[in-house]
Amino acid sequence: MSIETLGVIGAGQMGGGIAQVAAQAGIKVVLVDAQLEMAEKGRAKIASSLEKLVQKGKLPESERTKILSNITPAGGYGSLGTCDLVVEAATENQELKKKIFSDLDRATSPDAILASNTSSISITLLGAQTKRPGKVIGMHFMNPVPVMKLVEVVRGLATDDATYQSIVALGERFGKKIVTAKDIPGFIVNRLLIPFLNEACFALQESLGSIEDIDSGCKLGLNHPMGPFELADLIGLDTCLAISEVLHDELGDDKYRPAPLLRQYVAAGWLGRKSGRGFYKY
Repeated sequence: MSIETLGVIGAGQMGGGIAQVAAQAGIKVVLVDAQLEMAEKGRAKIASSLEKLVQKGKLPESERTKILSNITPAGGYGSLGTCDLVVEAATENQELKKKIFSDLDRATSPDAILASNTSSISITLLGAQTKRPGKVIGMHFMNPVPVMKLVEVVRGLATDDATYQSIVALGERFGKKIVTAKDIPGFIVNRLLIPFLNEACFALQESLGSIEDIDSGCKLGLNHPMGPFELADLIGLDTCLAISEVLHDELGDDKYRPAPLLRQYVAAGWLGRKSGRGFYKY
């Protein structure tokens, strides 16, 4: 199945990034959020990001205009009827995503593929909210989407071969490297990453080192481009906590137990870059 029209649910950082790479690939995008003004704000952020590339000489102004012309903001699901694929990029909340997939099943063509950008929640579970579980799949982009080259494709128990092949082809059209993961909480990347970030929180809680020392140690000793606290702030501490809770609840192993310090930061509203404060101040 060729994907020529793409719906994106959620106009935030991840949804906006997905919309941008799709539009750059020549695909028509309907960028949806709860209110039209939120979707328009998401499109404006994409415009600003592209303008920076123009100013750096990395993108012609004419190409920026063309990319933006491919993105149509919308409030609600009424404009999704012609989409070949809809990618959900809402908050990492299981009940919210279950409702979105149930609603999308009614709002889209029966032939449309429904994908989730979830980083931890079961694709099989989301597919079960629809009458088309064979056409439900995980398409987990990395943050920031326009820069990071990886997409994890996650097959649910019922995902059919045609759906999988269509999504792999689309990811390659986006210029991404595809890895395929089983539908087990955390998939590949977050199954390894979240315990690493969580252990850094335990290390800080136990005064093993300062935030700066732990970050520097990991960057210089492990050759990581960012330290665990820098990366957690970029991801969002609430998202890190949510994924950690899914891993702990679904896999039942105490090694995935969220660090109390991580819970405290989230309770304080210190969510990272998006709130202006996390482990660092911004």
